[in-house]
Amino acid sequence: MKTKITIGLAAATLTLAMASCGGANTDAPPGAKTPPPGAAATEAETKAPDNMITAADITLGDIDQTMASAGKGIYELKCQACHSVGTNRVVGPGWKGITERRKPEWIMNMMLNVDVMLDQDPEAQKMLEECLVRMPNQSLSKDDGRHVLEFMRTL
Repeated sequence: MKTKITIGLAAATLTLAMASCGGANTDAPPGAKTPPPGAAATEAETKAPDNMITAADITLGDIDQTMASAGKGIYELKCQACHSVGTNRVVGPGWKGITERRKPEWIMNMMLNVDVMLDQDPEAQKMLEECLVRMPNQSLSKDDGRHVLEFMRTL
């Protein structure tokens, strides 16, 4: 009797284990084909996010010292380990004169949408080849990025 209970429990455990280890995608409609793991992303999945910054999103006037000061604080906390305020490269390029070499929207997108930029922008890809280190996403808000841009304008 003890053997029958043990075999029954083992069979039930095996059945539950097999049922919980995958199988059909229950979120997909019946008959839908699900891509295999590692399949190439569709065009919709690789499209740039809607939050990319455009020239229309940025208005530059005289340097706002309050914003620049806030940007300096962000630089010291999140950027200084890899970027100098001079022309020398640390891990990433130095920032002196960056606003003369790059458009404001490019700079903002490099800060806020770094993964998209490194995947799709030829200039960002060229910098990655030179620096050999992928810039990490610092999770800056749009306001943070604007403050850092304002700080860059003071250099």
